[in-house]
Amino acid sequence: MSVELRHLHAFLAIAEEGSITRAAARLHTGQPALSRTLAQLEAHLGLRLVDRSTHHLELTPAGRVFHDRAALAVDAVRTALDPAGLGSWPLRLGHPWAALGADTVPLLRRWDELHPAVPLELRRIDDSTAGLTRGLVDAALLRGEVGAPGVETELLLYEDRVAVLPADSPLAAREVLAAAELAECRLAVNTVSGTSSPALWPPQARPRGTLEVANTDEWLTAIAAGRAVGVSTVATPSIHSHPAIVYRPLTGLPPVPVYFARRRGPGHPALPALLSLAREVTAHHARTTP
Repeated sequence: MSVELRHLHAFLAIAEEGSITRAAARLHTGQPALSRTLAQLEAHLGLRLVDRSTHHLELTPAGRVFHDRAALAVDAVRTALDPAGLGSWPLRLGHPWAALGADTVPLLRRWDELHPAVPLELRRIDDSTAGLTRGLVDAALLRGEVGAPGVETELLLYEDRVAVLPADSPLAAREVLAAAELAECRLAVNTVSGTSSPALWPPQARPRGTLEVANTDEWLTAIAAGRAVGVSTVATPSIHSHPAIVYRPLTGLPPVPVYFARRRGPGHPALPALLSLAREVTAHHARTTP
């Protein structure tokens, strides 16, 4: 049996819906037919992709790996068959929350000047790889260590950290803060794409608690409401301003590496040019740990 696009669509729908019944309704097919399609795909691969033994359907470890590959394949076919893209091939650059900070606009302007025939689309995606492993973007700007399989990275720069405070916090009156001064505060932690957690502090001097959020908007709102303080990098203030939030330089914590990330293997032909330009516009930053 040869695998067809319908097998990938079926598997992705099952994975995303968490239910064969809901996936069948989404695909406008019957549950038995969808189950057979999944069984055919698993037989072809010789692997179990979906664990049906629990009340809530879950992907097996092999299924999670295959999910990313299937998403990439479907996205590649969709892009290739999109008539709107035949005149030009957009280059999609993802980021989870701060792109290149103050260097973002210079990057976009310089790209438009140098490569007017290749649209550069900047996409914010709340995901640990900004959609890279799901095939939603061609490259991504990522902070912190990147351990996703099949992804290669190049260090662009290091960024110092900042404290992110409610504007009415007593600490907001300070010009510079030390990490130890946040030990009595509750820390807002972005569990999806953040780079800061209590583990950055010594065990005996960690923030007194955490408030977990799933994206940048929730993180900003929690801090603005006075429910927690945050720690980010110097890129954030230029991208995310808020009348109820102030940013202050923070000492005592290590800087954050910023990487240009792409999937291994063939990709958009303009990726080398984008990497070169990203190096150029960030050249004034340190590329080694301060």
